[in-house]
This record gives sequence, C-alpha cells and structure tokens, in this order.
Amino acid sequence: MIVNFDELKSIILDRGKEQRSITAIAGPPCSGKSRLALDLCKNINLYKADSANIFGMDGFHYDNIILKKLGLMMEKGSRHTFDVGGFTSLLKRLSENNENNIATPVFDRKLDISRNCSNLIHQSTRHLIVEGNYLLLKESPWINLSKYYDTTIFIKASLETIERRLEKRWEALSEETRWKKIANNDLPNANYIMENSKDGEFLYESDHLDIS
Repeated sequence: MIVNFDELKSIILDRGKEQRSITAIAGPPCSGKSRLALDLCKNINLYKADSANIFGMDGFHYDNIILKKLGLMMEKGSRHTFDVGGFTSLLKRLSENNENNIATPVFDRKLDISRNCSNLIHQSTRHLIVEGNYLLLKESPWINLSKYYDTTIFIKASLETIERRLEKRWEALSEETRWKKIANNDLPNANYIMENSKDGEFLYESDHLDIS
C-alpha cells in the first residue's frame, strides 16, 4: 500500500497510543530512510513532545579498524559489515521496554565512525522509528528482526535518483574512488536490497525527497 507522509504519521501516532510501537523503515542506500525517519520523528514530537525517537542500524557498522584488518574497507555498508547480533540484542531490549533509559550508538557520517551511547531512548518513548538498509531482508539473521516490528515501511527510489544522491554523498572522494565505491559496492547493495527484501506493510516513494 503506497502512503504519503501525513498518512504515515497518522498510522504511527495511532499505533503508539497505548504502548511503545516500533516502526521499521528499510530500503536501499540513499533512498531517503534517514530523512524520512528524522521528518517523522520531528513532526510526531511537535504533536507530542519527546514521544518519538530514532534507532539507526548504521550505529552498528564495524569500525574502520576492523574492516581494514578483514580487507573489507571498500565493502563498508554491505550486509556482512554490520554487527547484526549487537543490533538485535539492543532492539530486543527496546522492544521489551523494561529499563528507564537505553543508550544507543549513532553513526557519525562526517567522521565515518559510530559514536557509542550517543542517543538516549527513554522508557516513556511511545514511537520508536528504526531505520536501516537490511531491516526487511528475507535471509538469516536479518529475518529474525521482524518479530520486533509493529509497522514496516519500504522506501523506494529510482536507481537514477539513488545514483545521483550517492554521487553527492561521496563528492569529497576522488573521481576514481567515488565511482569504484558506487559501482562496486553501493549500487550492488541497492539492487540486492530491492531484490531480497520482504514487502513492507507500507510503501513510501521518495524520489521527491531532499536528503542533503
């Protein structure tokens, strides 16, 4: 079911009326997941202050030190370069919601590192928005995450839009390095996600989004 922003906001608000509700936003790199999550969180918090927060999968990137040791630096962002076990454990705690506060890591894209314990999710948070590339993959271990979701959204953008956004994301790199990264890693990942993810309960089309 294709939905617009206002419809999504209403759905999330309704499902978190009585208790915490977890919304998963999945999609290819540069499809607009983070922008949509931020916009939803901001608008929901305008409706009711401090009722929404974000838990991003990118905080579980393997550190560059590990990726270099494993020879995976040029594959950063592929599904095998994340600590999915750590992500699952923290998502389970957030779903159970038995603690006053839970600290989560956040990926700092400018520094290209994950900053541990840099976001605090309170027990009173009703609307938890989880976002990441691989949240709806139909393969183990990713498929085991689905039991924690109350709402699932797959965000869709054309490959042309994704490629244009990737060029902008990596514009600081040399032209050769930029195109190697896009052609050999990012676009194959995008295609893999689109071909191997479960359908979300809702589909959000994001070619119009400004994700800068």
